Amino acid sequence: MYLVLTAMLALQVSSAIIEKFILLNNSLELSSGAANKINQETVLKIKAAVEKSGNRSADVAVIKQADEVRKLSSDMTNQLNALKQEIITRAGGGFNEEGGIKNPQEEAKVAELMIGVRKNGKAYQLKQTLNSYSTSLNNYSPNKFPGLALDGREDPVAKGNKDQRNKDFAELNFESTPVAAALAVLSQKQTDIRRMEGEVLNYLASKVGAADIKFDRVLAMVSADAKTVVAGTKFKGQMFIAASASGITPRMSLNGSPVKVENGVGIIEFTAQGGGYNAEGLAKRELRGQITIPTPSGKDTTYTMTQEYFVVKPSYQIETGTLPPLYLGCANKLSIQSPALGPLWAPSFSTDGGEIIQSGQKGKFTIVPSKASLNITVSNAGSVLGSEPFRVNRVPKPSLEVRVNGAVFDERRGAPASGARSIQIVAVPDESFKNFSPEDAKFRVSQVEISLARGARRINGVTLNGGGGSISSLASQAQPGDRYVISILKVERQNFKGAVSEVEMGNQTRSVTLY
Repeated sequence: MYLVLTAMLALQVSSAIIEKFILLNNSLELSSGAANKINQETVLKIKAAVEKSGNRSADVAVIKQADEVRKLSSDMTNQLNALKQEIITRAGGGFNEEGGIKNPQEEAKVAELMIGVRKNGKAYQLKQTLNSYSTSLNNYSPNKFPGLALDGREDPVAKGNKDQRNKDFAELNFESTPVAAALAVLSQKQTDIRRMEGEVLNYLASKVGAADIKFDRVLAMVSADAKTVVAGTKFKGQMFIAASASGITPRMSLNGSPVKVENGVGIIEFTAQGGGYNAEGLAKRELRGQITIPTPSGKDTTYTMTQEYFVVKPSYQIETGTLPPLYLGCANKLSIQSPALGPLWAPSFSTDGGEIIQSGQKGKFTIVPSKASLNITVSNAGSVLGSEPFRVNRVPKPSLEVRVNGAVFDERRGAPASGARSIQIVAVPDESFKNFSPEDAKFRVSQVEISLARGARRINGVTLNGGGGSISSLASQAQPGDRYVISILKVERQNFKGAVSEVEMGNQTRSVTLY
């Protein structure tokens, strides 16, 4: 309501807004009255608890403190009531026949009364009184309250407004402020007083047992030895009733670290740390927990617990069962899975010698090596499980196949001199490499030179792109006993990214004998 009130004070005041200020003031006064009744009931509970405990001197002292707090709050509230009445009389013109304020929109007389010509108005004394009340209340509670009357530079709303931050408490709350709004400002202070009073009285009540812990939230719970069970094995656990108090939020910690608490239940989540495994791949661990709750005496009680658990050494396997060779600069597809972890398997991979390309499928990825040997590091949910070494092979060179008139050339038979019209050289990839990385096994002969030779003499020749083609110009000169000499000038390979590079083949020649 304070934020709403502050915002409304910054508006141009219309008759409709004046009415809303009056309604707001009435609402604040009702809230303050209701809080006053609750606080009185708290005092009665304190007195009843002290009497039930035998009127021990320490508890009787608490009653005295509660009465002092009530008197401080009542005196402060009565002072504000008197000031509100003075504003109604001097600035608002009193009440009309219907019981309403005659001049609820009056601003000048409010400023004159509360701020004054020389800043000697009643708001300056009010500031001291309000802040003195906060200071006095702090003597009864471990929770310290800030001042109730703040200047613009201290006010959390006003300090962000350049037009308001330099105003003092009086100017901030009563400058250009109609009677109805001024009353709402003071009623808001009364509401704050009753709220603060209630907090202190509740604290005092806790010191004498008036704030008993009531376990009003009962839960049926199951504690399982393990949530993941292998088919054919037994599910083991405990079933029990747990209770908590809705009015208390316990403090919990696990192994010295705070635990998030929701509806009285601690939410435990942490990454299990490996290491120290026995021969069976198990590491024994222990949880040490603490739960602290306040007691009626005002002191905290801490309950401790220990729980033994075991961390299983995670394992994984490469899909092929053995470490496969990798090929340099190629898309090597790998799959590393962990049947032991099952649904908990959330792997990630990194390498010290290449590029990792994720597939979007769990455990499956592509690695493009950039050096002769490398390591692939396997992690699960951020925890490193191990590192595997791989050897990297160079891409095997393709074999070269001669085709005459589209058919594979049979060296034992030769080719007819009059019938050989086209020659093509085809680069055939290594079979195992093609099966392992088909997207990288795309070879082609891009240029050849074909010469017609007769004995030791070269008759004629042609250079063809694309690995060969028509040799009609040579065939018209060919005679039985001649031969075609084929020099492979250039072989290329296209990788999985579509990039084309030249393959170093050395001096490669092939011959086609004619009959």
